[in-house]
Amino acid sequence: MGVSSTTPHLLRAARGEIVDRPPVWMMRQAGRYMKAYRDLREKYPSFRDRSEIPEVAIEVSLQPWRAFQPDGVILFSDIVTPLPGLGIDMDIAEGKGPIIHAPIRTQAQIDALRPLEPEAALPFIKTILQALRQEVGNKSTVLGFVGAPWTLAAYAVEGKGSKTYSIIKNMAFTQPDVLHQLLAKLADAIAVYTRYQIDSGAQVVQMFDSWAGYLSPQDYDTFALPYQKRVFQQVKATHPDTPLILLVSGSAGVLERMAQSGADIVTVDWTVDMADARARLGKHIKVQGNLDPGVLYGSKEFIRDRIIDTVRKAGNWGHILNLGHGVHPDTPEENVAFFFETAKQLHAVV
Repeated sequence: MGVSSTTPHLLRAARGEIVDRPPVWMMRQAGRYMKAYRDLREKYPSFRDRSEIPEVAIEVSLQPWRAFQPDGVILFSDIVTPLPGLGIDMDIAEGKGPIIHAPIRTQAQIDALRPLEPEAALPFIKTILQALRQEVGNKSTVLGFVGAPWTLAAYAVEGKGSKTYSIIKNMAFTQPDVLHQLLAKLADAIAVYTRYQIDSGAQVVQMFDSWAGYLSPQDYDTFALPYQKRVFQQVKATHPDTPLILLVSGSAGVLERMAQSGADIVTVDWTVDMADARARLGKHIKVQGNLDPGVLYGSKEFIRDRIIDTVRKAGNWGHILNLGHGVHPDTPEENVAFFFETAKQLHAVV
């Protein structure tokens, strides 16, 4: 047996090998559209319990694996999970997202932050990732899950999700020195956290800069991109062979900038045609995406046509098939199953 036959499909594509079909997984593939997840949520109503009690998080992470056999199995987690390890107390409200109890607004609060020590603060992450690797073996690729500095700063400063990001933008434009200190501390913590996930079994890591798309391009260059780079450079210094994925929600205006981050793979959302994204990113950057999650409401024929269109436009190298964002909670489970079945039969079609 050669190396390629024992290396998981997604990992091979992420490293730039030519594969017979694009690997496929789905953001938010563990979640509310699955009856198995809704049943578990009744037993464990707290998101933190579901993502931090190892046996529960392992079960949730593996629900889509057992149902659909995706090429990627991602750690069930949240981007704010490491924040308590820095001294930022938080909770995750059902249906509303993270809540930061004492938002970071002052220099004194930033000075009080401590370096992340994952083994002490987040030991459950290692337990979960090791179990996932053991469970899927070489049949799938285990993905890690981290937030990016700008997005974590946005939560930490705003105190919760926002439509306008007025509080952190106020800080960015009136006290940039203060915000840069926070971003630097977050970047260093995320680099440590990413390396910990890789050491614990993650074979690829996706960084979510969910709110960086709310920045103008010039502010993206100031407050998001340098800190994405800071994370990726630190991780590549110790783990050069682990592919890293960058996602920015609403990224159409900053695609080219994402290619400068040091990420190996850029997630493309559905507001950009995949052929255009390929042209804009250049031939060395791999891509992930980019079906509109709403396509999964359509007929099987419609879903199949859209998958084939995306895959043809992406070309036969360096493409991981995915949605442009997470699967919607009210998506019919049988349509998710059809998405995966179709994707896995693509080598016979495209």
